[in-house]
Amino acid sequence: MSAAPSLTQIQTARERIADLVVRTPLVRVHLDDAPADIYLKLENLQPIGSFKIRGASNVMALTDPDELARGVWTASAGNMAQGVAWGARRFGVPCCVVVPETAPRTKLEAIERLGGRVVKTSVAEWFDVFRTHEFPGMEGLFIHAFSDTAVMAGNGTIGLEILEDLPEVRSVVIPFGGGGLSCGIAAALRALAPEARVFASEVTGAAPLAESLTAGHPVEIDYTPSFVDGIGGPWVSPEMWELAEELLDGSLTVNLEQVAEAVRLLATRSRIIAEGAGASSLAAALDGGAGPGPIVCIVSGGNIDARTLATILRGEVP
Repeated sequence: MSAAPSLTQIQTARERIADLVVRTPLVRVHLDDAPADIYLKLENLQPIGSFKIRGASNVMALTDPDELARGVWTASAGNMAQGVAWGARRFGVPCCVVVPETAPRTKLEAIERLGGRVVKTSVAEWFDVFRTHEFPGMEGLFIHAFSDTAVMAGNGTIGLEILEDLPEVRSVVIPFGGGGLSCGIAAALRALAPEARVFASEVTGAAPLAESLTAGHPVEIDYTPSFVDGIGGPWVSPEMWELAEELLDGSLTVNLEQVAEAVRLLATRSRIIAEGAGASSLAAALDGGAGPGPIVCIVSGGNIDARTLATILRGEVP
C-alpha cells in the first residue's frame, strides 16, 4: 500500500515547488441553475495546462542530482507526461514517456515540444506499467503518475491553497484517475479541515472506484475509453485502494453527455477551457451529489484536442 503524505510533507512540498508551479486561482462559477455555490480551482492554468506539474516537480526536486542525471521516465496518457517532461527540461535531464496508442495528438505534441521521447504501446500494456513499474528499454528514475507519496504531497498543495482561499468549503470534487490527485488533496483537508467532504468524480463506463466502493473491495470493470482520456480505467490500483477508501467520501459518477455539457458551459459561460477529465468535477457537482455548498471543483487540466472541443461546442458528444 502507498502511504498518504503527511501534512508536513505537503507543506514542505509547497515550499520546494513554489518557484516551479503556479498558485492557481479559485473562482466562483456563476450558473443560475447550479444546485449550490460552486468554485473552480483552475489547475488548467499551470504552465503545462495540468496539475501534474506539482507532483512531478516535487519528486525531481527531492531526488539526488546524480540519480536524476540518469534521466526520468513515466507512463501517462498525456498530462503526467508533460509534467515530467517539463520538469526534466528544467533540471536538464533526459525524459521518456510510455503512452497508450489512444493518447490524443494534442498531448503527444506537447510532450515532444517539451523534449520528451514518446514510446507508444497498447492500452493493456500501458495500464500494466502502473502495476509493474517496468517497461522494456526504459532506464533512469521511474516517476509513477499517482501512487508515489511525493507525487501525492505535491498534489496535496492544492488543498492548502483551497483552504486559504475558501476556509468555509463544504465539499471538494476531484477527478479520479489513479487517485494521486484526490488522495493528495484529501490528505491535506483531513489534517486541516476534517469536516469538509471529499468526493471523486468518475465517468460511466470508466468508474472502477465507484464500483469498488459499492462492492466493498476492488473490482475490475469493463472499461470503455472515451474523449475523457485523463481519468478512468479498468481497475483501482491495489496500492491506492485502501487510501481512497479511507480518505474519500465517495465517488460521483456522471455520463459522457454531462461531461460534454460541463466542458461546453465552462467554455461558453465562464471562458474556461477544460478537458473532459477536468470538467467531470463540475459535471458531478451540477448533478447534485456533492451536497450543499460551498463546493470546490478541481479543473484538473485543459489539454483538450481542438477537434474534440469543436465537436462539443457544436452540441455533440465526441
